[in-house]
Amino acid sequence: MAVDAARSEEGFTSAGATRVMAAACRAAGLDDGGAELIRLGENALFRLASVPVVVRVARGEEWLRTARNEVAVSRWLAEEGFPAARIVEDLEQPLLVEGHPVTFWHLIEEGDRKATYGELGGILRGLHSLTLPAGLELPSFDPFGKQELRLDRAVIPDDDRVFLRKRWRELRDKFEELRFETPKGPVHGDAHVQNLMVNDQDQVILIDFEAFCFDHPEWDLMVTAVEHHSLGWQTDDQYAEFVGAYGRDLYDWHGYETLRGLQEFGMTTWLMQNVQEDERTAAEYRRRIAGLRDDDGPRDWRPW
Repeated sequence: MAVDAARSEEGFTSAGATRVMAAACRAAGLDDGGAELIRLGENALFRLASVPVVVRVARGEEWLRTARNEVAVSRWLAEEGFPAARIVEDLEQPLLVEGHPVTFWHLIEEGDRKATYGELGGILRGLHSLTLPAGLELPSFDPFGKQELRLDRAVIPDDDRVFLRKRWRELRDKFEELRFETPKGPVHGDAHVQNLMVNDQDQVILIDFEAFCFDHPEWDLMVTAVEHHSLGWQTDDQYAEFVGAYGRDLYDWHGYETLRGLQEFGMTTWLMQNVQEDERTAAEYRRRIAGLRDDDGPRDWRPW
């Protein structure tokens, strides 16, 4: 039964997502018995036990267009022979179940290692060199598109919400002043190393096309640059491998500080959505909001 889109996202929990996943599997003729929740973030991801498939449940009906874009991007990258996640082709998708877009993806059998930052730089360089085909229309990168919904619905203290709305307005002003010098092209939109997987054939695979867009490549370089220069999540050698493989360090660009603010804000509001899930998530959110309140202070944020 369809429900109001706003209510469906507002009540997005692991239990609710599990119910939607089970209903979607029934509609698709798949067995959800033994399915495992492997991630709850912008989406809920479930690994089926019956077949090598991952089910992706989005937060609300407003993400239906995004889900359609993900399916289209996967098909295009498959045609290009680009190493990327593949949708299950013999299912009509996305499905809309109880106000939640649902997609089905082939399981990537993981190998014995994680992707390196050098491999991330190489994958992004290859992606940015591709040309979109006629008929594949993608949105521009929008660092603000999800923020208002997140701020409206998150279970956080009122003073945090007031602070975040003020910061949101300040970042919008800075964003309007940004001037890019690079041409637009295909952009992943959330290009951190966790969105690479290494399969059991030692092939590096790009995953998660939710933020895929047509825009300037700086949006992809922003993620790792901020993780290194602001958060210290990579060693100098790891970051040097990333820069060497891609060919550019965004830290040297005049717009870096604006992109840093946007990235840190997005990382905080992304986590903020799930503070009610457990104390570990709530504690990390408190670390991040404290960091945003002190622009010049050290960041002791944890990777999530």
